[in-house]
Amino acid sequence: MIYGYIHSTESFGTVDGPGIRFVIFFQGCPMRCLYCHNPDTWKIHAGNRVTAPELLSSYERNKPFYHHGGITATGGEPMLQMDFLTELFSLAKQKNIHTCLDTSGICFQPESSGKVDALLSVTDLILLDIKHIDRRKHEQLTGFSNQNILAFAEYISSKNIPFWVRHVILPEWTDDKEELFQLGYFLGRLNSLKAIDVLPYHDMGKIKYQSLGIPYPLENVPPVSQETAISARKQILSGMKKYLQENDKKKLTFF
Repeated sequence: MIYGYIHSTESFGTVDGPGIRFVIFFQGCPMRCLYCHNPDTWKIHAGNRVTAPELLSSYERNKPFYHHGGITATGGEPMLQMDFLTELFSLAKQKNIHTCLDTSGICFQPESSGKVDALLSVTDLILLDIKHIDRRKHEQLTGFSNQNILAFAEYISSKNIPFWVRHVILPEWTDDKEELFQLGYFLGRLNSLKAIDVLPYHDMGKIKYQSLGIPYPLENVPPVSQETAISARKQILSGMKKYLQENDKKKLTFF
């Protein structure tokens, strides 16, 4: 039997995929994003030790509410627990439950994609967090290169797996207009991209850092307005449009 390490669950999630969803927060994450608001999910092999049937049992208790929703695996980084995640989604698909994976893609290894293929075969939608298009700045922001993350985006597009991109706007880090344009230019080549969600940075995670005794790395950075995020999204879309025009591609539906 495979066990998973789960930080917590949310019964009525509305921002982690379509419809009302049962959201499962996986424990463990290799990245240390400066704006992370869940530092309590970083530690690997912590949290609650559970089985996939146990999680599905929790889903079933509120099943009528999830008629247009499903299950979302988030974190932390769910792909750190690949075998357990695949079993969970496999059992969910047997019950005709919509499955959504919220991931950074950091665990993707292009040279060994067998387990990824097994996971993708039971994944209906991916929410892909792309932190930064610039490799050097991505390393400074998260501690890791974005090479495998961008490769994962291209890979799931080649497999025609529907996905949404999430991008956080952080002052002086991810708000450069040219870099936003370049992110859009990259996204323009991805055929199975269905939506772009640009999120304004917030500091609501501060209290968690305090409770864990961890210095908050963005202590003096103010939250970002929704208007700034909307403007950044327009810049990303302009990069996408440029790519599509240059390559005579069909216009995407969410323009």
